[in-house]
Amino acid sequence: MNIPANLKYTKDHEWISIDGDIATIGITDFAQKELGDIVYVEVETLDQTLTKDEVFGTVEAVKTVSDLFLPVAGEIIEFNDALESNPEMVNSDPYGAGWMVKVKVSNVAEMEELLSSEDYKTLIGA
Repeated sequence: MNIPANLKYTKDHEWISIDGDIATIGITDFAQKELGDIVYVEVETLDQTLTKDEVFGTVEAVKTVSDLFLPVAGEIIEFNDALESNPEMVNSDPYGAGWMVKVKVSNVAEMEELLSSEDYKTLIGA
């Protein structure tokens, strides 16, 4: 199971990396394995400012649809358009090409409330 140490995680199985006040968000390797083959990623919140834990989109797999929750408050400034034609990139490269959105973070201090890679490993029993 791939759980990069340089990222932060949520109990809802999203990962987040931050560069200045811009965060990149996706779902974890554990989440994509649990969901199975991902067939569609929907984000209708582009250019909207959302609060922490608000739903920013959904990911649809063959057997289920799952909400995506924003780990930190901010404005959704970019959606990974490549996922429209290749949603399976979330399965093959969840921490790279399979990222979902970029967010201009409202309060970078909220990052401190997220899980470390070690805490996330404990959460999922890895």
